[in-house]
Amino acid sequence: MANILNIETSTSVCSVALGSDGQVLDHHENYDGQTHATLLSQFIKDALDTAARRELKLDAIAVSIGPGSYTGLRIGLSQAKGLAFGLDLPLIGVNTLQLLTVSAMFRDFFDDDALFVPMIDARRMEVYTAVYNSALEARMEPCPMILDENSFSDLLESHQLIFVGNGATKTKTVINHRNATFLDDVKPVAVDMLALSEKAFREKHFIDVAYSTPLYLKEFQATVPKKKVF
Repeated sequence: MANILNIETSTSVCSVALGSDGQVLDHHENYDGQTHATLLSQFIKDALDTAARRELKLDAIAVSIGPGSYTGLRIGLSQAKGLAFGLDLPLIGVNTLQLLTVSAMFRDFFDDDALFVPMIDARRMEVYTAVYNSALEARMEPCPMILDENSFSDLLESHQLIFVGNGATKTKTVINHRNATFLDDVKPVAVDMLALSEKAFREKHFIDVAYSTPLYLKEFQATVPKKKVF
């Protein structure tokens, strides 16, 4: 097993967790909004101090690579890259949608044929989403989607769909089906990254420290402030 520092900044939650042999040794979370720029460095320092006190040598740095908040992903990945380069460690990228799926699996037991639909809220009725089975095999690859009453209709006829994440909140307003279950209070946090980051470490699935970029799924669209009328 490996000693891995996990960093999660894809949504409004800022979190860091130090994992060793499948156990969480230290974790820090803040749910107060976009605090990544001010809190992340301190959370990382605290986790590194814990590793030093326990005389643990880190084996890798793991970071959520999206999809999610443009700003949050950039902050998290830049910090992770700096650590990986400075400590000469491999860098692991964790897909945020897979992370949400794992978080849902940890919460409850579901039928073996249930499918998980992780969702991250985007603008208006749009979400970043995918569909996974219980083995994390993609039934639908990550993509942006504009929701309507027909979204996922084919899958809902044959499977229980577990909609999970902050994007599931607005999904409730357009999808009403007996096979739809909504877990809209599940947030991606670093403590839930351990299983995914350790699996990636065992399989040597690393991302490039210099050239890797977040998984945005769509181009960034800056908003233009409305002109004031005097």
